[in-house]
Amino acid sequence: MAKEIINTKEAPAAIGPYVQAVKCNGILFISGQLGIDAKTGDLPESVEEQAKNSLKNLDAIMKEAKTDKSKVLKTTIFLADMGDFAKVNELYGDYFEGNNPARSCFAVAGLPKGGKVEIECMVEV
Repeated sequence: MAKEIINTKEAPAAIGPYVQAVKCNGILFISGQLGIDAKTGDLPESVEEQAKNSLKNLDAIMKEAKTDKSKVLKTTIFLADMGDFAKVNELYGDYFEGNNPARSCFAVAGLPKGGKVEIECMVEV
């Protein structure tokens, strides 16, 4: 039951006392990823660009852990505004290409750095 910490420079560094992901017992637990652009460190204005970046950040962490989106078991999406649900849902559906995992989606009072969307997931490795 050894756990392995997963970090990559291809995704934004954690902005608090946590890690990008932990692998344990064949499951990768990826911390919530804001829509920060990993290359520039910027948080785009639109929820669509933030959602795309959040999914790219998940991809980068999965790649570091030697797994991919086809093995995602469960995601949780946090939205600052539930009015953005349809926009994020469309991008999310395109990302998973019909290989959809279990999912929860919540409206929250706020996200770090004024983010509009944050996505976390659990992945089989």
